[in-house]
Amino acid sequence: MASSKSNRVEVPEAKEAMDRFKTEVASELGVNLKEGYNGDLTSKDDG
Repeated sequence: MASSKSNRVEVPEAKEAMDRFKTEVASELGVNLKEGYNGDLTSKDDG
């Protein structure tokens, strides 16, 4: 079996739930995520 290293959600219906989960966890940790790309946040910003 070939292994795939991808961060893509395989089930399209799960994408919305995963996004809500990610936002909720970030909020609980005090990380202010914005809509869209968040790769430019610094470690200091991320807490």
